[in-house]
Amino acid sequence: MLTVRYLRMRKRLIADSTGRGGTAIDAQDSGAEWLDLDELAEVEISSEDPQFPIEGAFSRVPTAGWRASKTGPQTVRLVFEQPVKIRRIQIRFVESSVERSQEFALYAQSATGGLREIRRQQFTFSPGGGTEELEDYAVELDSITGLELRIDPDRSHDPNQSQAYATLASLRLG
Repeated sequence: MLTVRYLRMRKRLIADSTGRGGTAIDAQDSGAEWLDLDELAEVEISSEDPQFPIEGAFSRVPTAGWRASKTGPQTVRLVFEQPVKIRRIQIRFVESSVERSQEFALYAQSATGGLREIRRQQFTFSPGGGTEELEDYAVELDSITGLELRIDPDRSHDPNQSQAYATLASLRLG
């Protein structure tokens, strides 16, 4: 039996919140040096299922990742203690039980300014077909103080009536 030990990631729940860039790169590049987010950032989340804590999405070993505790759009925000340089962003979503269209938007905050959109993507999960979405981008982001991921887990429904839960299998920064 595999026991997963989570590191000491600092996290807190946040209240709900009601320039594109980046180039897709080879997702098979396993030689990348990933940033140690446990040491560099505090994570803020709009909700969290206790059985699927946010630490799972940042784990170095495969886990079930993070899952929201409530339906509808969710936010995962990394707040860096010191400005960082980011050259690669890898995000993986997995949904094997519910067919749905999902959208995410990724924003970066620099030490000199406000929040800037760096990527927005929509895709469809289908239990009989595509159950995983891996996005891997080369970026040039300097002096970043925060990174925000907004997930709308069900674009085909009114957010107030959606029964889909946002999930995040993994998020890596290099």
